[in-house]
Amino acid sequence: MACVRLLRTTLFVRAALWTLWGFAAGIVPRWLVRTVLSQPPLGEYAWLRAAAVMAVVLAMLMVLVAQRLEELWWWSWAFVLLELGTTAVLALNALVGLPKHAAAWPWWTGGGVSAVFAALLLLALGRIGLQRQPE
Repeated sequence: MACVRLLRTTLFVRAALWTLWGFAAGIVPRWLVRTVLSQPPLGEYAWLRAAAVMAVVLAMLMVLVAQRLEELWWWSWAFVLLELGTTAVLALNALVGLPKHAAAWPWWTGGGVSAVFAALLLLALGRIGLQRQPE
């Protein structure tokens, strides 16, 4: 099934991106925030490291679902909600929440990436849903 392959690939690619972000944010949060993302300094980086751990665990769950997709395809709806929520948070922050001298591009880029993955997941799940309907 092409739609199952699309869903599996989407989950694997997104899991890889969450893992990369998680490792970067967990290992070098100050450098990531200040140098790469051009954001003002944070008072404490422990919360970002905790979010990094969550990102890696989330990626593990995505891989688990992707590996057993024929049985667990409907669990992917949780990832749709994640991507839609992440899109909303990042885009709203870019629109109205940026502190002075903070770059907007990381927020728009992150929101755009989440929006693309939400769309891919919705496309694949919609096709799977149509194929599973009784005639």
